[in-house]
Amino acid sequence: MIAFDADKVDFDKGGGLICAVAQDCLTLQVLMVAWMDRAALDETLASGEATFFSRSRQTRWRKGETSGNTLKIVEVTLDCDGDTLLLSVEPAGPACHLGTVSCFGAAIAPGLGHLGELERTIAQRALASPEESGTARLLARGVKRVAQKVGEEGVETALAGVAGDDAELCNEAADLLYHLTILLKARGLSLNDVMTVLAARAEQRP
Repeated sequence: MIAFDADKVDFDKGGGLICAVAQDCLTLQVLMVAWMDRAALDETLASGEATFFSRSRQTRWRKGETSGNTLKIVEVTLDCDGDTLLLSVEPAGPACHLGTVSCFGAAIAPGLGHLGELERTIAQRALASPEESGTARLLARGVKRVAQKVGEEGVETALAGVAGDDAELCNEAADLLYHLTILLKARGLSLNDVMTVLAARAEQRP
């Protein structure tokens, strides 16, 4: 059961419907926009998976009920006017019926959203056998070896920053981010844990 007070939602403004925006919890990419009536919202909160109301078919439908591409609810947030919901979700497959990650045409998360995709990819590869995945192979060698790789990549990034061209620096920085994300995974942490620290520091600064 998802914790959210559905009684605070104003369904009257939209004639019994509200707009619901689904956003990937890791990449922050907007995946789709759909509509909910009160029954669809109640079902969403009870099941933990996004359920919407089809205006064309005049019926409720659970995302992924036929395709398997469900949207697992992480958090539900109500906007300031009380008539629009932001659904933070974990997608299982493409959100769009056309087969793309997002209904807004982007195949993958843009910009810094790639870091969320990287973290998700590492989590998936960690489940593979070491023979099939270099990521799984590195994790199998333990935290010390992963930490060593972060140190090596950090030195190479620093050297590229001093003596390399832009392409070399970007490539080394990408390697560093990749291995740092693996180290966090090995310690049971995530990039969001790091972002929490950065956010706390920002609030402390004058």
